[in-house]
Amino acid sequence: MCGIVGAIAERNVVEILLEGLRRLEYRGYDSAGVALMDSQGTFIRTRRIGKVKELADAIQQQPIKGTTGIAHTRWATHGGVTEANAHPHFSSERIAVVHNGIIENYQALREELKQSGYAFNSDTDTETIAHQVHAELDKCGDLLKAVQISVTKFHGAYGTVIMDKQDPERIIVARSGSPLVIGLGIGENFIASDQMALLPVTRRFMFLEEGDVAEISRTSINIFDHSGAPVKREVIESSVDHDAGDKGGYRHYMLKEIHEQPQVIRNTLQGRLSDTGISDNIFGPGADKILADIKHVQIIACGTSYHSGMTARYWLEQYANVSCNVEIASEFRYRKSFVHPNSLIVTISQSGETADTLAALRLAKEQGYAASLTICNVPGSSLVRESDLAFMTLAGAEIGVASTKAFTTQLTGFLMLTLALGQHNNMAATDHDHIVKALHSLPSKLEETLTLTSGIKALAKEFADKNHSLFLGRGDQYPIAMEGALKLKEISYIHAEAYASGELKHGPLALIDDEMPVIVVAPNNELLEKLKSNVEEVRARGGIMYVFADKQANFKSDDTMRVINVPHCEAAVAPIVYTLPLQLLSYYVAVIKGTDVDQPRNLAKSVTVE
Repeated sequence: MCGIVGAIAERNVVEILLEGLRRLEYRGYDSAGVALMDSQGTFIRTRRIGKVKELADAIQQQPIKGTTGIAHTRWATHGGVTEANAHPHFSSERIAVVHNGIIENYQALREELKQSGYAFNSDTDTETIAHQVHAELDKCGDLLKAVQISVTKFHGAYGTVIMDKQDPERIIVARSGSPLVIGLGIGENFIASDQMALLPVTRRFMFLEEGDVAEISRTSINIFDHSGAPVKREVIESSVDHDAGDKGGYRHYMLKEIHEQPQVIRNTLQGRLSDTGISDNIFGPGADKILADIKHVQIIACGTSYHSGMTARYWLEQYANVSCNVEIASEFRYRKSFVHPNSLIVTISQSGETADTLAALRLAKEQGYAASLTICNVPGSSLVRESDLAFMTLAGAEIGVASTKAFTTQLTGFLMLTLALGQHNNMAATDHDHIVKALHSLPSKLEETLTLTSGIKALAKEFADKNHSLFLGRGDQYPIAMEGALKLKEISYIHAEAYASGELKHGPLALIDDEMPVIVVAPNNELLEKLKSNVEEVRARGGIMYVFADKQANFKSDDTMRVINVPHCEAAVAPIVYTLPLQLLSYYVAVIKGTDVDQPRNLAKSVTVE
C-alpha cells in the first residue's frame, strides 16, 4: 500500500527520497509527495497525483533542496485521490507528517481539534496526526513528548514520521501496526517503511517494534518503548542484494514468488487488520456506506482470478450471509443476466487490464449494479480507475506468467471483504473472531507449509512420464483443486482436470487407472469423511493417490497412496494454505520436464485482448 521514506543529513536529500519512493512503487499507490526543510528553516512541499515520475518531473522543473525531509506514496483510504489528500500533511505550516495505516478514531479527534480552532485541508485521517501533535506541542514545548502523548490517543495502525520546522535537528517516528525501519549512515540517518527503499544509502538497519517512538538526528538515534522507557534495538546488516524484479538467488521467478507469499500476505494485512477486525475504508473512501447496503455479490474474473472468486463464494455465503454468483468474464459479457437488488459487482485481476474483465465491468455498470469493487495488484490500472472501490493486493511485481502470490493475496482480500460485509449482515461473532484469528496466523502457517518443499520435490519425480492427471477437492477446496490443475497444465503441459470429488461417480471414475495420478486436497474439516469415501472409490479401481492432508486427518501412505502432511490450520484459511503445496508440485514437475517455467508457451502475463 503506502510507502514512507525520510532522511536527515548534511547533504541535499531530495534524490535519496525520490529513489526510495521508486523502490517502493511495487506496494501500490495513487499519489506521491515530498516535504523538505530548507536552509532558511521553512518547509517546501511538492505533491502530485499519479506516479513517482510525476513528482520527480515536477521537482526537476522547480528544484527544491533540503537536508531534512520526508516522502510518501499514498493509496487512498480516507478521502479521494487528490493533491490535497496526498502526503505529507501540515499543521499550521509548522508540523509535517507522513503516515501509513488507519487512525480508526480520527473522526472523534477531528471534531475535538476543530473545536480547538484547527482547520482541516484534507479528508484524510493523517491530517489528524499533524494537528494532534501540534496541539500537544503547544502544551509541552517538546516534539518528542508531543508525539509520545499523541500516540496514546490514536486507535488503529500507524507508521508515522514527523518534522517540526522549529526543531530542524531531528525527526520523530512512531510505529504501531505499520512497519518502520531506521537506516544508519555516517553523519546521516534514514527512515523507511521497507528496507528496500534505503539500500542505495545504507546496509545497516534497526527495525522498530510495536509501540516504539524514536528520535532521530544526524548523529544519534534514541528509541523509546510504548511505556516511554529508553530501549535498544539490534542493528542488523542487510544481506538483501536484489530488487523486486530480481530472482534473488532462486532458479525461477515462479519459485521466488511462491516463497514470497508469507511476506506479501503480511504486507496485504499490515495496517488493515487489527486485533478486532477491519475498517470498511480499506476498500476506499465511502466503502462503509456502500457495503452497508449490499445484499448480493456478483464476482467476475478470468483464469486464476476466477478460482479465487469461486473460493470467495463459499466464504461470503457461509460467513457473511450474502448471496454470491461467480462467472467467467468472457461468458458474462455475452449473455443476458439478472441484476439482484443491492448487488455489488466485484472484478478480480492481477494486472487490472484484463480485457474481458474490464469489458464486463463496463457492462455491469450499465446494468445498474449498486456499486463496483475491484481486487487488483496494479494501482492506477483501468479496473482500479473505473471501479467505485478498490482493494490493492500488495503482492508486488509478479514476473512469472503462472500466478502464485497474486492468487493468495486475492484470497486474503476476499476474506477481508467477507469480514466487511459480514459486519453489516449479522455475521456470527464466533465466525468473525475465527476469521480474524485465522488471518493473523496465516503468514506463519504459510512459512510452515513451505518446509514441505523437499518432500514435494521428491514426489514430483513420479509425474515425469505422465500425460494426464486428476485433482479432487470438496467444498471450498474444490476451487483450489481447479487452481492446482491449472498450474500443472500451464507450466508442465500435462493435461489436468479438477472435479468436486463427489462427482467422481458421475463419469470421471471411467478415467482411473495406474497411469492417472489423482491429487487430493484434504483438510480436517466437516467434509473429511465424505472425501475419504471418494478416495476409497479411486483406490478400489487401481488409481494412484497423492494426498495433501491435514496432520490430524489420519491418512497413511502405502503402495497406492502417497501422503504429504500439511500443517493444521484454521478452516477459514485452509484454501490459501493448501494452495502452496499444489504450486510447489506443479513447479517441480515442470522443472523435471524441462519446460520454460516462467514463460510457458502460448501464454502471456496480462491478457489485454478479448
